[in-house]
Amino acid sequence: MELVAVRNLYKSFGQVIAVDGISFKVGEGEIYGIIGPNGAGKTTTLRVISGILKPDRGSVSIAGLEPDEARERGYIGYLPEDAGVYRHLKGIDFLKFVAGLYAESDEAVEEYVSRGIEIAGLGDSIHAPMGSYSKGMKRRILLAAVLMSNPRLAILDEPTSGLDVYYSVAVRNVIKEYARRGGTVIISSHNMLEVEYLCDRLMFMYKGKMVSEGTPGELKKKYDAVNLEEAFINAIGGVYEA
Repeated sequence: MELVAVRNLYKSFGQVIAVDGISFKVGEGEIYGIIGPNGAGKTTTLRVISGILKPDRGSVSIAGLEPDEARERGYIGYLPEDAGVYRHLKGIDFLKFVAGLYAESDEAVEEYVSRGIEIAGLGDSIHAPMGSYSKGMKRRILLAAVLMSNPRLAILDEPTSGLDVYYSVAVRNVIKEYARRGGTVIISSHNMLEVEYLCDRLMFMYKGKMVSEGTPGELKKKYDAVNLEEAFINAIGGVYEA
């Protein structure tokens, strides 16, 4: 069943065209990747889908709703690449604060926080100030804050950017488990190997355009490649221009 539909989307900033006429759909329970180098238009696309930016042309619908309305109903959870934490706030208090923004009762707050603690997996550190957290710990509690309310759609911009192997694997497992429980994920990344492990389907994005779309296996076969990195290079004609 279709949850997200992006149709003929355009977004520019002055003379720079960030998103140039892309269209795609994402089904319920699917992990969909938007893959490309820095500057490809991935983050702009996610910000339009989340309702933070308005498109110049085209449309986005989430469960049949405009992004603003979908966000107001709690359908969307969004994790920006550059999201930060309140250094002096304890992890547990941060989860309680975020839960209070979405929950409609004290019981729901408790349920969300309990789920957030489980997702974050920080043990006793959940009671420590977040300024003491490593980068990986910060990323995990931010991801927990996004997923603990069980939004229908989680939009994750470079969720493992800058993390070591241990925390990258932990974050990927959290994303996989969320999807197994019926959540839908749109993830952006320039890490092709990570995407190959995570995503059901994906699109290659380059200079604001969709270059190709399919499952990891389909794209590797289409471009006669042993991995997605090679498939991407072949898809853009073998020449990368920053």
